[in-house]
Amino acid sequence: MDVLRIALQALVVLSGLFLVLLILMHKGKGGGLSDMFGGGVSSNLGGSSIAERNLNRLTIIASLVWFAAIVGLGLVARFA
Repeated sequence: MDVLRIALQALVVLSGLFLVLLILMHKGKGGGLSDMFGGGVSSNLGGSSIAERNLNRLTIIASLVWFAAIVGLGLVARFA
């Protein structure tokens, strides 16, 4: 059980860092903190809708992996 717990903990850390990276790559929608740090000066030079859609999908997948690892850690702690 220790190997599973350590693997799940590593998965939580790696998926959490990857999730932060993906969230920071999203384009600001205007207003809020994204404009304070330079998000408002970006220009719309191309159709990045496909890239944004793929980034959204990757973010959702990474968040589901993170959530599953958290639930797995809870189950391991409960039944071990």
